[in-house]
Amino acid sequence: MTDLLQVVLPAVASRGFADGVSGSFDLTDLTRSLLVGSVVLLVAVVAVRLSLRSGVPALLLFLGIGLAIGEGGLGIRFDSGSLTQVLGYAALILILAEGGLTTRWSGIRASVAPAAVLSTIGVVVSVVVVGFAARFLLHLDWTVALLVGAILTSTDAAAVFSVLRTVPLPRRLSGLLEAESGFNDAPVVILVVTLAAQSVPGATPQPWWLIVLEAIGELAGGAAVGLLLGWLGGGFLRRAAGASSGLFSIGVIALSVLAYAVADTAHTSGFLAAYLSALVLGNMGLPHGAAVHAFSSALGSVAQIGLFVLLGLLASPGRLVERIPTALVVGLVLLLVARPLSVLVSLTPFRIGWRDQVFLSWAGLRGAVPVVLATVPTTLGTPGTAWIFDLVFVLVVIFTLVQAPSLPWVARRLGLVESVHQVALQVETTPLERMGAEIVEVTIGERSRIHGVEVFELRLPAGATVTLVVRDGIGLAPTPQTTLRRGDQLLIVTTAQSRAAAEARVRAVDRGGRLAGWA
Repeated sequence: MTDLLQVVLPAVASRGFADGVSGSFDLTDLTRSLLVGSVVLLVAVVAVRLSLRSGVPALLLFLGIGLAIGEGGLGIRFDSGSLTQVLGYAALILILAEGGLTTRWSGIRASVAPAAVLSTIGVVVSVVVVGFAARFLLHLDWTVALLVGAILTSTDAAAVFSVLRTVPLPRRLSGLLEAESGFNDAPVVILVVTLAAQSVPGATPQPWWLIVLEAIGELAGGAAVGLLLGWLGGGFLRRAAGASSGLFSIGVIALSVLAYAVADTAHTSGFLAAYLSALVLGNMGLPHGAAVHAFSSALGSVAQIGLFVLLGLLASPGRLVERIPTALVVGLVLLLVARPLSVLVSLTPFRIGWRDQVFLSWAGLRGAVPVVLATVPTTLGTPGTAWIFDLVFVLVVIFTLVQAPSLPWVARRLGLVESVHQVALQVETTPLERMGAEIVEVTIGERSRIHGVEVFELRLPAGATVTLVVRDGIGLAPTPQTTLRRGDQLLIVTTAQSRAAAEARVRAVDRGGRLAGWA
């Protein structure tokens, strides 16, 4: 593979990917690009495996791949901020669509209100705090200082979950992180574009109250478009789609992309529309659910790989080093002051405990969105803001390396780790689909009180049953008298109507043992 790169990359690098590249793109260029692209994807797949073992989010490894093949490494030249922004927006649409399709409404329903406040009021608090710090520590003018704060506000729950796959969080926390990640991109994008446009020479500054009203209108309009198109489109697909799960999956993704396009055309929030339409579609009980999830996950993975590699290509290692001191100062303000304060102000009215607030404050990882948004000021023509991209890039890398490996330890120290881990399995089989059946996987943790309980003592609701127990790698067909042990993995087959009750019952026995529910 290394030999192949040594042959191909100089040829690709000689062509360049900068703005204004002359000449046509012919079949030879296509072949070279496909060679490089396929090799990058294969390396990225290996990087994901390394990420799972090391606990470092895959986004850093993808950024590293981009830096390694860029101008400071193997020599591919890429300096198009406008192309990065366009492709970045396209990738974010697919990533948000995947997030909406794979999020269960039952898991985030209780978290919607606090997540919405954290994604709006919390965003404003964080922007103001970081803006003040940038104004007085970096000696920036107010608009640029607030612009830096806005760019850095958006969090990336995908990075959090990639670290916490093996650490089962309470549903109240994971649901809140999922909902926040889906909601906060839209207001942040609106704020960044507005502030960047205000600083363009010749632009007429708008009063703050008008900016607030416009932002509220864009968010409300985007939400309306997303919910409406998701509901109407889901009904249309249910009636019109054929038996092909592949075509059906394409139709579902197309609806989310359509929601973005319609909302953006109407000058409302396209990102919020894409996420909400996907959320509606993913919870309508549409056919071919497993195929849709697999297809959206694959598209989301390709989008993330392409986006982060592209951002790594755009970065210049020589410029990044000089931004390290500034990134450390701004990042510490963001991590230790802005994020905790935004969480405190947003979530205290909902009586969310201090342990949850501490974890949510530390779990505010930054990912693709801030780095993509850092290209917006340059593409809009905001003067003196080219350095923001380098600052944001360095800050994301440094603080992800600091926060990500420590998240499992923080969750354990705060006592937020559950002893039972439940996972919904997607099985693409026609009989299950016709019967309305679902499969849930349960792993019994070291401190779970399910240890020693016999299967019949679980007292699962009607329509749910334990069909398989895997112990020490060996599958057992359980009887009602089979005793469950720590480390066992259970497969529970349940009807769609009984699933929520079955999950609740398992959690109750996990906390209270065989007598759970009798008191």
